[in-house]
Amino acid sequence: MTALSADRNTPRREGEKRVIPLAASTLIYAGALCAIDAAGNLVPFSTATTLKPAGRAERRVDNSAGAAGAVSGEVSPGIFRFANSTAGDAITRADIGSDCYGVDDQTVAKTSGTNTRSVAGKVFDVDDVGVWVKIS
Repeated sequence: MTALSADRNTPRREGEKRVIPLAASTLIYAGALCAIDAAGNLVPFSTATTLKPAGRAERRVDNSAGAAGAVSGEVSPGIFRFANSTAGDAITRADIGSDCYGVDDQTVAKTSGTNTRSVAGKVFDVDDVGVWVKIS
């Protein structure tokens, strides 16, 4: 492509929702912390190093008996509260603004677990119930 030489009607999306094909044999629960795997499919967050944060699942979607891409799931980027890890991996207010790492589809941790976890998002806040995570 070359640079513009005239006005262009550039399409826009609001960015409030993403619709992403699910990985094969995958079940995602409503409210789950979700990721995009190395193949570009939606999966629930897990301890893995190849995931990219996608957002929070808007509803339950079941592709447990299907091939990759047979169904799609809707996720939202934003700021959501997830469970805090425990012991030395617990996130504190001192970690606000730092990356946090996905342990599973509802838990985030302070560290990468010796390079076994992917970044889930940024710590936005911490309260007595959990960790508020900003997912872009």
